[in-house]
Amino acid sequence: MFNSQMPRLEDLPTSKQLIRSTIIAAATAGVILAVVILPSEYGVDPTGAGKVLGLTEMGEIKMQLAEEAAADAAADAAARAENARALVVQAANGGAQSTSTPPAAPSIVAGRNDTTRLTLAPNEGAEIKLTAAKGTRIAFGWSVEGGHVNFDTHADAPGISYHGYGKGRESTGEQGELVAAFDGKHGWFWRNRSGAPVTITLRTQGEYSEVKRVV
Repeated sequence: MFNSQMPRLEDLPTSKQLIRSTIIAAATAGVILAVVILPSEYGVDPTGAGKVLGLTEMGEIKMQLAEEAAADAAADAAARAENARALVVQAANGGAQSTSTPPAAPSIVAGRNDTTRLTLAPNEGAEIKLTAAKGTRIAFGWSVEGGHVNFDTHADAPGISYHGYGKGRESTGEQGELVAAFDGKHGWFWRNRSGAPVTITLRTQGEYSEVKRVV
């Protein structure tokens, strides 16, 4: 037995009412998508309301973090692949270190000092690499004028796509000593995450042979 009564036909919505309700719901969803979801999730602000509400900046930060997380994951994957390759080579040699001839050390200019300056627009990246032999100690210091940057200090060489020394976010400068882990190119990648152009000044000192902007 059912206690509820069947609705009368005159109580049911008409086709026009259903169509009107559907149109209103679709329009409301479109407004929410354009005003709230696109700015806050993807940094896309077709109406300009997201900027007024502070949602566009939130979305841009989310997208930047997603891009950097993807880059970090790719770098970590490359490092793991390189470590696995080294283990395979070591196993093939019976557990002994590889006896292949190491790459020739570059010609070294003793005790050189260099100052490198570069300007980055918002979201622009740049990379400076020094060529140095294994064990070379490079004193460095870099500073940012006009904002802050994200950075990744790393190295590469033939057969080694990535070796990380350290990384950070929203930095206005770092200083210290970089000790080359192998013969190759060692340096810094910066990306300007400020809302305005920045100028980076890099000072280096050590027995390396070349300073070159590669990105």
